[in-house]
Amino acid sequence: MRLHSPTSRTKLGFRVSAGDMVVAALSPYAALYLRQAAILSDNYTMVVVYCAASLVFSLLFFLVFRIDNAIPRYLSVSDGLTIGKSVACSEFTTAVFLFSIMRLDGVPRSVPAIHALVLGAGLLAARLCVRIFGDRRQVSYGERENLILIGLNDLSAIFVKLFEALTPDRYRVIAFLDPDPSAVGRSVNGIRVFGPPADLSDLIDEFAVHGVRADRVVIAGEIDPSILGQLRRTCDRLKIGLTSVQDLLSSSASRWAPAAEAIDGPAPRQEHQSTDVSASPYFWWKSKLEFLVALGLTFLTSPFLLVASFLALIDVGPPIFFWQHRPGLRGRTFQLYKIRTLRSLFDQNGGKVPEGERLSPIGKFLRRTRFDELPQLLNVLVGDMSLIGPRPLLPEDQPGNEAERLAVRPGITGWAQVNGGVLLSAQEKAQLDLWYIRHASLSLDLRIAAKTLGCIFFGDRRSVEAIVLARDSIRDWRSPRSHGLDSVRIPEGQSQSVGSLLLSGD
Repeated sequence: MRLHSPTSRTKLGFRVSAGDMVVAALSPYAALYLRQAAILSDNYTMVVVYCAASLVFSLLFFLVFRIDNAIPRYLSVSDGLTIGKSVACSEFTTAVFLFSIMRLDGVPRSVPAIHALVLGAGLLAARLCVRIFGDRRQVSYGERENLILIGLNDLSAIFVKLFEALTPDRYRVIAFLDPDPSAVGRSVNGIRVFGPPADLSDLIDEFAVHGVRADRVVIAGEIDPSILGQLRRTCDRLKIGLTSVQDLLSSSASRWAPAAEAIDGPAPRQEHQSTDVSASPYFWWKSKLEFLVALGLTFLTSPFLLVASFLALIDVGPPIFFWQHRPGLRGRTFQLYKIRTLRSLFDQNGGKVPEGERLSPIGKFLRRTRFDELPQLLNVLVGDMSLIGPRPLLPEDQPGNEAERLAVRPGITGWAQVNGGVLLSAQEKAQLDLWYIRHASLSLDLRIAAKTLGCIFFGDRRSVEAIVLARDSIRDWRSPRSHGLDSVRIPEGQSQSVGSLLLSGD
């Protein structure tokens, strides 16, 4: 969660990068040129006024939203949304200001919209170029243990702040539950109170839908014995640890104390298994090429994204976007986005909605056309995903040895999706994904892109030929004599374990 800076350090200051200033200065002229505005030749004074006003308001809102504070190497989707807010505010303010003093004479009404797209694309492109071509240090990513706190009081509020200071890399509080109805929907230190303790099971299920596992339930203060008994039964059924704030604090007095020694319940999850998988040079420049393609697709598909978002809004209501935590490259968890196609798990009275009633005809249309996947172009732009690659799976759906799949970035579409998709078993998808990683090439990616269009128009078709080829190839890789695979090199021991896993059902 984010914490405001001390008052003495919250001055605006002038912190705008030279790249942002260049983009802000050139983008209004580029918008007029793209629109072929007549004032470029007839009224150069108006061009100067428009460009100057746009530059001033752009820099102003760059400062207000502090878009230069984000480190490009760690650019996230939330940083992109912040840039979008600054662009929208600057364009709106520029249009209102110029309309009020000269009614935007000679400036086509579509120019502000074009300018917003050009400005936003330029700002994102500058940061993404730094992210892609800059220094990329190899980082090991672990996972924190997710906690649900029972009881909203001074102890629990202090507990959240204390663990942020002592062990921010080990524990993360994701939710509060409290019997007081007046507290429901409110937040403490940025963490929401979702309901009474009786809703624990439903809340865990709802987080699981988003790929977030609740690892432990922590009780803060005194609690009614009947509620405690219910919590114990729920945690036993879901195999989740149950402890108190005092016990958790005593076990974490030292940052390096292993949590499993002092607390009942499962030990913290370990990092994703490392791997010796070595990607071919194709995967290095593939990400650069896909960034440019994704940038173009973002503009080309923006009208479809707006239409799909509107359909989702009138069908399932806000929020429009659905998110999930999924493991990506080298096990690093990222936030995947989709347009919502399912109604909420619970109705207004807190009752569960039957699964068959959650997907509407509009939702089926969005899924069939793949329009619900369009927000993932943002994931490609920030480097979390690839256009083509193994689909990102939830942690519980990963194959036994996940290191091979996580050796490359997950994709919006992939070899498994165009050779059967939902008609395939988990084992067949794993075989096809591993075959793609070993044989990835530009020609294969172009083939997958073409077959993806076919799946959109004609639906999924199961390819027995591709499945048999992948299965036989994996059987060959198990042989120590199998060499010459230049896409991905997997040590002999790992190759055999993967083959054993995938062929165990044959």
